[in-house]
This record gives sequence, C-alpha cells and structure tokens, in this order.
Amino acid sequence: MSFMPDATDRRILRQFLADPEAPNAALAERAGVTAASLWRRLERMREAGVLKGVQARVDWRAMGWAVEVSLRFTLDKTNPRAFDEFLAALREVPEVIEIQSFLGSVDWRASVIARDMAHWQQVYRDRILTLPHISELDALMLVATIKDSGELAL
Repeated sequence: MSFMPDATDRRILRQFLADPEAPNAALAERAGVTAASLWRRLERMREAGVLKGVQARVDWRAMGWAVEVSLRFTLDKTNPRAFDEFLAALREVPEVIEIQSFLGSVDWRASVIARDMAHWQQVYRDRILTLPHISELDALMLVATIKDSGELAL
C-alpha cells in the first residue's frame, strides 16, 4: 500500500519526529490540527506502514561505552556459505549493535561498541578478527556524531 502524505501529514510527521513522546494534544496544536484529526492521521500512517512504532534510543556513551567503531567487511566469496556463516558468527558478538548488508565493494557493515580502548582491542582481536571468510576489513572509529536524525525535509 502506497502512502502519499499531504501537507498536513508532513506537518504532523515533522512534529512527531521532533518529539515522539509529546502528548497528542500538544502535537496536534503544533501541527495545526485537532487531536482527533491527528489521531486519525497517525493511525492511517501506522496502517500504511509509514510509522513502525516508537522505540527507545540508548545513548551508549552515557552508559560508559566510550568507543564506537564502524567496521566494513568484504568477504571471500569463493565459499558459497560465506555470507551465512559470517553473519551467524557476527550476530554472536555481543558488542555488535548494528549490522547492515550492502551491494558493491563492501558486503557488510557493523557498528561495534566498547567500554574503552583496551576493551576495543580485546573485542577486535578475539571476536572480530576470528570471524570467518573475511577478505578485507576496514575499521572507522567514531570521533563525533554531527547529525543523528531520521528526519527528512517533509
């Protein structure tokens, strides 16, 4: 089912993305609609699959996980089970918080967190470098997050 938002839907989405925990009455007021209209439109967006729910976002750094590294993997594709075996092993690494697959020169990307540099070195040596079928690995350490938003220009 395709959903084509109108100007009101876009205003509602902007307000909802900016403050998903705001009460419906406050969102409705900021979006310039009634609370009933806001509720109906949000329900329509949920039914269309546009809104997938509200989720908590954890600030890992606030919990003492000071290091975040983005790993890019290219696999040895000579083994037909390489992708499945690699993914199964990567999922077992507790410090991996995100896994993405790609088409192109990089096959997989994973976000890994660690408490500090010593912990990162241990995870890298003992868990990452032992993953099967890696032909190339590139590690990018996060220095700063400049923009972290699911918002588009609605």
